[in-house]
Amino acid sequence: MISQRLQHIKGHILAENKCVEMATPPPSPLSTHVLNTGQGVPGAGMALSLHRLDPRTETWNLLIAGTTNDDGRCPGLITREAFIPGTYKMRFETGQYWKGLGETCFYPYVEIVFTIMEPSQKCHVPLLLSRFSYSTYRGS
Repeated sequence: MISQRLQHIKGHILAENKCVEMATPPPSPLSTHVLNTGQGVPGAGMALSLHRLDPRTETWNLLIAGTTNDDGRCPGLITREAFIPGTYKMRFETGQYWKGLGETCFYPYVEIVFTIMEPSQKCHVPLLLSRFSYSTYRGS
């Protein structure tokens, strides 16, 4: 009797775990991480947007807008299916970020433009930021 109950419970636990795994979205092939290097903390609460250039019209199309989390990241930027070869732009609203901290800054926003040729590769675009400078690089 006890072993039957354990089997029954085990079935529910395993089924529940499988549902949780299926509900977790796959990781984005594109990621970012904002670091406030002036204060040595993550750039939490920064508004950002992701755009793709339409090569026919030479206009930027907004794909998503979001805000960095407490760790300075913005998960779920784009799905693997939507991540196609092309020219992309990430725009970070740095002026609003610094104003929210009671500070002024030199750059009201930062736009990082990059080209994706191999969308099967993961691409990480971090932003290292202080009030008067910024840098970035292509990570993986």
